[in-house]
Amino acid sequence: MSGKLIIISAPSGAGKSTIVNYLMSKDLNLEFSISATTRKPRGDETNGKEYYFISVEEFRKRIAEGDFIEWQEVYKDQLYGTLREEIDRIINKGNNVLFDVDVRGGINLKNLFGNKAMSIFLMPPSENELERRLRLRGTDSPSKIRIRIAKAKEEMKLADMFDHIVINTRLELAEKETYEIVKSFIEMRWAK
Repeated sequence: MSGKLIIISAPSGAGKSTIVNYLMSKDLNLEFSISATTRKPRGDETNGKEYYFISVEEFRKRIAEGDFIEWQEVYKDQLYGTLREEIDRIINKGNNVLFDVDVRGGINLKNLFGNKAMSIFLMPPSENELERRLRLRGTDSPSKIRIRIAKAKEEMKLADMFDHIVINTRLELAEKETYEIVKSFIEMRWAK
């Protein structure tokens, strides 16, 4: 079955990108929905692969034109959103859409698509472990890590708004559990 929408959300540092990459490597007919963002590329990220990197001005113009089905200003002038044309592109190819979005974006997508979408919240095992992972990642300053931890505490309060919660204590187990949830949803027949 194709045309299903799978939403993966998590606080920064919970393992979302790793699990999304794992799902993409499986035979689930998934295609990654590339989000648009105003933030600068990290490391070897490239435009049109991990994100569509656009300016704040361009992003705000496209909001006004109705190009986004959902968007969030995650931090000041750091916007993320899902372009309507991206979902159409994937579904028209006969694939299932895999969203890797922030927590509020995940809630917005689930509310928008209802039962056509399935949402998973990846939960870190603890705040201490989340902080450790963010420090090991080495991409943020100590002050940015503090901001991310504060945001994560707020986001974890929203976990119950998702269809499933997967606690990422051990990566291999979290990957397997997420895979099983997604596979079941994709194989489920739509009610007539």
